Amino acid sequence: MKFIAEPFNRFFKQESSSSILLLAVTLLTLIFVNVGFYDQYFTLLHQKLTFGISSFVLSKSLILWINDGLMAIFFFVIGLEIKREVMIGELSTVRKASLPVFAAVGGMLFPVIIYLTLNNSPETHQGWAIPMATDIAFTLGIMKLLGKRVPYGLKIFLTAFAIVDDLGAILVIALFYSSSIQLSLILSALALFACLLVLTHFGLFNKYFYFIVSVIIWVLFLKSGIHATLAGVLVAFAIPIRKNIKITHFQDKMHDALGEFKTISNKLHSKYTLTNDQMAAVDQMDDLTEQVQSPLQYLEKRLHGWVAFVIMPIFAFANAGVRINAESFANMDLSLIIAVSLILGNVIGISLFSFLAIKLKMASLPENTSFKQLAITGLLGGVGFTMSLFITNLAFESNSYIDASKIGILLGSLIAGIGGYFLLKSTIK
Repeated sequence: MKFIAEPFNRFFKQESSSSILLLAVTLLTLIFVNVGFYDQYFTLLHQKLTFGISSFVLSKSLILWINDGLMAIFFFVIGLEIKREVMIGELSTVRKASLPVFAAVGGMLFPVIIYLTLNNSPETHQGWAIPMATDIAFTLGIMKLLGKRVPYGLKIFLTAFAIVDDLGAILVIALFYSSSIQLSLILSALALFACLLVLTHFGLFNKYFYFIVSVIIWVLFLKSGIHATLAGVLVAFAIPIRKNIKITHFQDKMHDALGEFKTISNKLHSKYTLTNDQMAAVDQMDDLTEQVQSPLQYLEKRLHGWVAFVIMPIFAFANAGVRINAESFANMDLSLIIAVSLILGNVIGISLFSFLAIKLKMASLPENTSFKQLAITGLLGGVGFTMSLFITNLAFESNSYIDASKIGILLGSLIAGIGGYFLLKSTIK
């Protein structure tokens, strides 16, 4: 049990810690743009950056490099998490996956229904997917504030549900927020992806080669009309989950290398440096340590910190800068619709679909968890930030609609987060 729980505990701790930084960056950005620095902020984000070799040149504004480039790494890590959960985690069996999947479907469907029901303006219909996404960093961060009193099964449920929700958002982006598709470029990208799958199947993984091919796939997606960040998810599914060395072989080899290191150390001892033979033994142990981790596990561990503590805060800085003045409330109806859809849609959808799954005996309650706590977790599902902001930029071109959507996301997330925290706190001892 400890072997299974430990990776999740590390993930939970990292996600919840990053939520504090994410919240701080969001608040500071809002303050920054509303105390007289909006013009400088806007100019910075729309500064052109150009990269290229010879006749091949990519020239984009800074905000697009962040949203199309850095966020591809975010989506890559999301893809790794989805693959891990499907292969060996909480989504690996029908019994494990049924409740999070049902909850995620309800949590995606009802916010869309409420949004489309309340929204009477054809100009803003395309924002229907904005309230359907849950932000895992903030929701786990809220649970972290409640400490160890939160049932472990509830944390597992929320994590699995949020991962399924991310997968749903990814599919929605691919199907509904891509335009001017160039089929030849997509087929070229899929051909390269197929090559990676073949190499993975035969155990021929090389991180440098995969990186180069991944960049090419990203560029092809960028030029094809399908959102470039989806290349990250696609490549993630090609990363091997199998180890390159058996545990028993690793233990034997590591024992031999450590024994050799001790033998050399007993003969020669330097206070400051290692001998060449000692360094060779250390290098061998490093190689063995890398081989015993699957490439998927290795990359997820290495990149997760960068995504949580660097990429997501940068994304928050680039996308949370809403100037709040009289003009910002010109489309207040859109803001309120998004806020209501986030809160009510997730509470109703997650609770109802979870209740039906349990009553129909297609799923069971997480251990030591009440249905009341599950329903409150549905309220926490209304905390939509990263993915909701991301979809906002795809849904609208008008700055007034984008700003109104961001206000709605922040308002709905704030109410869902605070309400979920106090309600969940009242149910646990």
